Amino acid sequence: MDEQFSGTSAERGLRYTKDQFEQVLEQTEEYVRENPARAVAYAVIAGFILNRLPIGRILGGFVRLLMIAFKPAILAYGATKLYQAAQGDEE
Repeated sequence: MDEQFSGTSAERGLRYTKDQFEQVLEQTEEYVRENPARAVAYAVIAGFILNRLPIGRILGGFVRLLMIAFKPAILAYGATKLYQAAQGDEE
């Protein structure tokens, strides 16, 4: 069997992803070597934009939302287990 088609689909997908990542990395290195000033400018702009985003607030709000939803979920899970235990005792 051909080496390219051997293995499971997950292995082939992983190999394809790895090859694509290496190809993008090589292209990026080549671009940076050809245009160092432009690459630095893009990095500074990207850093500035990422710095201005309210990522901390977004993550904090998400964690608070999870904590609020977690308490009723635990209560519902406990009630379900209690009901199952009561049903098991009746039989």
